[in-house]
Amino acid sequence: MDADVIVVGAGLAGLVAAHELTSRGRRVALVDQENAANLGGQAFWSFGGLFLVDSPEQRRLGIKDSLDLAWSDWQGSAQFDREQDEDSWAVRWARAYVEFAAGEKRPWLQSHGISLLPTVGWAERGDLRAHGHGNSVPRFHVAWGTGTGVVEPFARYAKQAARDGLLTFHHRHQVDELVVTDGEVRGVRGTVLAPDDAPRGVASNRDRAGDFELTAQAVVVTTGGIGANHDIVRRYWPERLGTPPAEMVTGVPAYVDGRMLDISARAGVRLVNRDRMWHYTEGIQNWNSIWPGHGIRILPGPSSIWLDALGRRLPDPCLPGYDTLNTLKYLRTTEDIAGYGHSWFVLTRKIVEKEFALSGSEQNPDITAKDRKAVLRDRLLGKGAPGPVQAFLDHGADFVTAKSLEQLVEKMNGLTDKALLDAAEVRRQIVARDLQINNSYSKDSQVQGIHNARRYIGDRLGRVAAPHRILDPAAGPLIGVKLHVLTRKTLGGIQTDLDSRALGADGQPVGGLYAAGEVAGFGGGGVHGYNALEGTFLGGCLFSGRAAGRAAAKQTA
Repeated sequence: MDADVIVVGAGLAGLVAAHELTSRGRRVALVDQENAANLGGQAFWSFGGLFLVDSPEQRRLGIKDSLDLAWSDWQGSAQFDREQDEDSWAVRWARAYVEFAAGEKRPWLQSHGISLLPTVGWAERGDLRAHGHGNSVPRFHVAWGTGTGVVEPFARYAKQAARDGLLTFHHRHQVDELVVTDGEVRGVRGTVLAPDDAPRGVASNRDRAGDFELTAQAVVVTTGGIGANHDIVRRYWPERLGTPPAEMVTGVPAYVDGRMLDISARAGVRLVNRDRMWHYTEGIQNWNSIWPGHGIRILPGPSSIWLDALGRRLPDPCLPGYDTLNTLKYLRTTEDIAGYGHSWFVLTRKIVEKEFALSGSEQNPDITAKDRKAVLRDRLLGKGAPGPVQAFLDHGADFVTAKSLEQLVEKMNGLTDKALLDAAEVRRQIVARDLQINNSYSKDSQVQGIHNARRYIGDRLGRVAAPHRILDPAAGPLIGVKLHVLTRKTLGGIQTDLDSRALGADGQPVGGLYAAGEVAGFGGGGVHGYNALEGTFLGGCLFSGRAAGRAAAKQTA
């Protein structure tokens, strides 16, 4: 055989699985359709958020977290309702993952040289119900080095294993078929793609240069999700989220194409929860694009006014940073706005300087470079917007600024085919909101949320602007941001057991086949259920890739 185990996909889950295998002496063939510059896949571009429970970082900031609270939040968010069928393994994966996040995960990360920022972010604050979706406390730990730093040790292990003769890279090899012999997966067949020296993330050619076949005792599929394939996104877009917008921006490189899902199904694998997906509503067009339709997600603080395409404030729980999919559902199912693909943030210069963060390793060069002085200087002590945010203010197609609200609305209307916003109506809503800001208490849920956030020292110091009137000239100028739906994550996929063995239609393992990462719904075919708590995507690649590598190593002993 060409190897003991073939790993298909050189993203984070594939690199982790390969490390678990080679560290146990197994010979690995690592197959990927992109060139060597793309080692680490989509994870390389991520912000590096990691979901941890009751960590030292949390405790130092006065956050009281626990396994019980985290598990309650996970269940309230996941809303598992197919436990006798498609969710049967997902529930078990979810419990195992939350226990991992509350226990072994942090020391395991440290053992690989991955460290964390001292601050902890509060992502997905939820749907305003104690038993519903969302994080009750901040749990979003950012890795020093962002996603690039999380990928780095595992990429380094793979390169060392190649030098040691335990791993062979097969770049520009596109898998078209899983080879099944006597009911067991024993290899892959596919197309050798023509050489392409495109930089990391840039779309590469799909020109055929030949064919290949590799054989092994086992195959691990770790090829990611569907986020760059809008045709598949639209095909499985769930009715509960209305209809997909006519135009979307893309939050992942073009190679995140979902091909291996149907290829795996043809080999007898069961695909589950394909109607579950995770797309953001705060996407903006990248002024400096790397891949086609490149979109960036704004990681918002809680203070921006959020308006629909007709200029009306979004209802609870559709607040900035609270409930991603409820907001998506509202925008796509409300009859008079579903025909539009955008919404708006209206904010002040004071808010953008303190509250706007951008997702992505390249949008956070200070953290990616592990430059502590730059983080302190630019994010905590500095004046003005961080450099990447200022670049969008200067060059972004979705940003407008003005001294008066009337001028701002006129510019916002200039970004759409026809004028949909009425300045007087927008002013009426903002004035009503501004009247709520004079006290440390309020009947406005968003203002309540701002005060609540500022009780947490991490938000008060570096994430949430001091409460102020949107129409206060001293806080200006005013800023309008046109927001798009940004495609990102697949929450369903190949159903797997707790050893990451791919399951067939009969619920039994398909011999010799494993799956990990996003292609497996980050474990079990849907560990998140209907909603993610954030910081769980990279962690899901780590956890499921580790499980797949260890189980495949045991099988091939």
